[in-house]
Amino acid sequence: MMKTDIDETLDWQGNAVRCEDCPYQRHRQEGCCEPGRACVRDRYARRIDRFFANNSALADANLDHPYFEVRAVAAKYADLFHLPRLLDDPDDTVRWSAAQRLPGRYLLRLRNDVSRDVRIRVAGRLEGADLIPMIKDQDYYVRQNVARRIASYLLPFMLRDLDSEVRRVVAQRIGREWLMAMAADRDGEVRLQIASRMAPRQLAGLRHDPDWRVRYAAADRLGAEFLIEMRNDEDPMVRERVAQRLLGVIDVARNDSAR
Repeated sequence: MMKTDIDETLDWQGNAVRCEDCPYQRHRQEGCCEPGRACVRDRYARRIDRFFANNSALADANLDHPYFEVRAVAAKYADLFHLPRLLDDPDDTVRWSAAQRLPGRYLLRLRNDVSRDVRIRVAGRLEGADLIPMIKDQDYYVRQNVARRIASYLLPFMLRDLDSEVRRVVAQRIGREWLMAMAADRDGEVRLQIASRMAPRQLAGLRHDPDWRVRYAAADRLGAEFLIEMRNDEDPMVRERVAQRLLGVIDVARNDSAR
């Protein structure tokens, strides 16, 4: 069923949009708004945005509008000095809309925002020591974003994070001097990431790892003295890789002796 014009031009309360009682009626006459396309009274954010794009001088006056979409879009066009108060707006969309335009120091106020979506975005913009208070955020995805951006020398504070997804990010970025400390992580994906970054001499401890993928990664770079011990590994792919490596070691030895 096709939507009627009335269906397409409803306000945020479900009522039909009427230009007759709109305080901005003259703007339509000037070509600055149009029902169903650019309208501050519409329920759709895109149409509200088109209205303020054409009438940015009206944004300040709509920062207290009862509809959150109007406040959020108006925050994109309003004067900056009006925006700090919106950081306490009851709607997270409005808070973040204001925060995006404000200087970075204002983001610090949102590190403990009740909305995880806001905190995720904040973690994606803050840097350095400003991220430290978010290391213990209650949401794993917030912490995951923190692990991606925080200075590597601060990652040891996160290597025992309760969530394996966070620890995987830590394993990718943490200084090599901390790799051994994560080699016994309870998550195989974390240990696999660690194995890929370890020096060959450090891999010996992983040759008996319960995860065949970790043992395979170890076999890929371990020295011959440890490879011999892995010839009877329970996994056929690991045994095959060990055999390939040992064959390569024998070939190198033969070539050296023939010189």
